[in-house]
Amino acid sequence: MAYDSVFRHRTIKLAIFLLACIVLGLSILSRPDWKLRDFDQVFYVTIAYDLDRYGVFSDGIFDPVDSSVRPAQPGMFFGPVFPVMILAVMKIVPRFAEAVRCSVDSNRGHRDESVCEAYEIPIRILDAVLLALGVVAIGFIAELIFRQTRWIFAVAGLLATAALAAEAHIFSFVMTESTQFAFYSVFAWAFLSALVLRSIVRFVIAGVLLGALALTKPSFVVLFPIALTILLYFSYKITKLPRNMIVFHSLVFTAAFVCLIGPWMARNYVAVGKFGLTKEYGSAALVERFAYDDMSAREFLLAFPYCTPGIGDLLFDKVEGKDSMHRFLFHTPSSFFHLGRERRQTLVAQHGELDPLIGGLVRTEMSTNWWRYLIVNIPLAWCGMWPGNVVALLLLPLFIYAAVRTVRAREPLLLLYAIPGVLMLLLHAAVGNHYIRYNFILLGPYSVGAAWIICSAFPYGRWRPRPLASRS
Repeated sequence: MAYDSVFRHRTIKLAIFLLACIVLGLSILSRPDWKLRDFDQVFYVTIAYDLDRYGVFSDGIFDPVDSSVRPAQPGMFFGPVFPVMILAVMKIVPRFAEAVRCSVDSNRGHRDESVCEAYEIPIRILDAVLLALGVVAIGFIAELIFRQTRWIFAVAGLLATAALAAEAHIFSFVMTESTQFAFYSVFAWAFLSALVLRSIVRFVIAGVLLGALALTKPSFVVLFPIALTILLYFSYKITKLPRNMIVFHSLVFTAAFVCLIGPWMARNYVAVGKFGLTKEYGSAALVERFAYDDMSAREFLLAFPYCTPGIGDLLFDKVEGKDSMHRFLFHTPSSFFHLGRERRQTLVAQHGELDPLIGGLVRTEMSTNWWRYLIVNIPLAWCGMWPGNVVALLLLPLFIYAAVRTVRAREPLLLLYAIPGVLMLLLHAAVGNHYIRYNFILLGPYSVGAAWIICSAFPYGRWRPRPLASRS
């Protein structure tokens, strides 16, 4: 009987994974074929091109050298994980490799773009699998937090799949969003289960995955001190472990994280002359973010209905931008994004680098616009908190309700699971922009909280909290 129950549960998990693969795969593959130089794809495919041709990790299109005719120079602006993944697909699928080479050559003016094939199918399939892995991780987290409440794995997985399918457009590009979502979701599962089960192996896995996430997008490095703080709080306040065990867990997690990012940082010091994860990345993002401080009072107020899924699509023109909110679109000439990008390009043209200037730029901005900067973060955070489009209209209110209920029950896991995503949302509002594609990691907490509320509506889905300190 017990064997049958285990087999049934494993079958359900496998079914959710396969269903997520199919739904997300079909949703992503149904999107139009993009040229590989569209959107931010050109950043990553150019680096993969340089890796394939010269074995050099470059700055891609920001490299002053035309790598179509001369060897690329070493760079460190972007993280290495995603370009290496593209390179791996190029090695496996020659047709995709040729599409990348043709696209990069045409972008450098050496080929006519019309002869280049818009072929992204292998990456789209990979994206679907990565997203499905993230969905399964979310299901496991739901079971971990709510003690395997019946059907919560399936409900959480289905909600996450629906939300991701609603964002299939962005996943159809050769960009990092799917990789970030998958790495973060599996990291969160490994980390939370390590806390609850006090597992050394899972702390190692969590540290490695967080390192991989930071090497995918450097801004995720801020999650390391956040995760370490959660580890210390949970171990000391909730499970009340001995101090020597808390220190040991912290060191294991830290060592695994450092072992992954350390070699990349050492490589950067040797090849580029800077010991760090990236160069210019944060400075460029912050310069572009300052453009949003010019937001008018009207734009500030209208940002809330504009960014609310469904409502914004009905009330505003989000295609041509022929209304009062045209500056929130990325492709309009006078948009905040374009103004920030133009200022960044001007500063780079004048001074060569932004890192030596960023301290002075921040002081100047804060001395004159500090209050505008702080206030503008509010609508930018509001706009970024809706990953999943209209599905988020269901998920977010249910998550908030679930968070309140778990806090009242003095069960902190759901809140601890959500904290990193919320802090990343605030970080992206402070140094980035309002685009929801930076905040897909919020879909995990949203889906888990909503799944519990839905399951709680049925008698067989009730959850009875048990003190985590009693767990052995």
